[in-house]
Amino acid sequence: MPLTMNRKVFITCAVTGSGGTQDRSPHVPRSPKEIADSAIAAAKAGAAVVHCHVRDPDTGAPSRRLDYYREVTDRIRDSDTDVVLNLTAGMGGDMIFGSNENPLPLSNGTDMVGATERVAHVAECLPEICTLDCGTMNFAEANYVMTNTPGMLTAMGGMMTDLGVMPEIEAFDTGHLWYAKQLVADGVLKGPALVQLCMGVPWGAPDDLNTFMAMVNNVPPDWTFSAFSLGRNQMAYVAAAVLAGGNVRVGLEDNLWLDKGVLARNDQLVDRAVTIIENMGARVIGPAEVRAKLGLVKRAPQAA
Repeated sequence: MPLTMNRKVFITCAVTGSGGTQDRSPHVPRSPKEIADSAIAAAKAGAAVVHCHVRDPDTGAPSRRLDYYREVTDRIRDSDTDVVLNLTAGMGGDMIFGSNENPLPLSNGTDMVGATERVAHVAECLPEICTLDCGTMNFAEANYVMTNTPGMLTAMGGMMTDLGVMPEIEAFDTGHLWYAKQLVADGVLKGPALVQLCMGVPWGAPDDLNTFMAMVNNVPPDWTFSAFSLGRNQMAYVAAAVLAGGNVRVGLEDNLWLDKGVLARNDQLVDRAVTIIENMGARVIGPAEVRAKLGLVKRAPQAA
């Protein structure tokens, strides 16, 4: 299909993620205050959307604690910086098997909970967007599986829809897009949907351009998509996503480096993405335009 470049682009900043990056860079935020401050700085640099996980403030380990999500949400909403809040709902589906000869019982680090608990912080904080990882996938770790069964996704997606929170479908491979379209056809999710194309995540879709365009071509034309790749290809994918008609994601969840040997902050990565987008002749849009585009309703700060 011919490429139709996106001329009105929104940037999502993935602020901290849940990977083991907390000891690889001093700029990876850990505490709720650090995460909120980094999200606000990213918004001031040009991000219309901030995608947030939470971590244990002392160890940096990924967390699902409601009070951490509540604090991050309140700090961002109470600030004088407008931004669309996107909370992860990917936690709670981590399965780590035992040895190859004795895979059961499951090993330490397994975090498997029910659908209601996986979206408890979404119900508590009511962000405008939350993520829905639309399939089970092997990652680079030997015995780790990110587990998202069709039944679990139907349950979680239905809860998100009932809460009035827009799911951002995280697609790590073409089959995830196939199932996302089924969720919309079944009425679990509302269309047109929002999709994040996650490229180059081992062992999902590789981030070569042929595979990327196969992913793009599987997104329904009335849906909105964004895309990212990891590490050194993060900024290249800013350009690729815009050229393919999409929006972009950058941030420390996916890439720690600004240049070779130079560790990045989130706002610096957003600023560089803004430069690339504008140099391509496109315009970076803000949170108000994103809400109008996606049909989102801005949430007010929580009453005291």
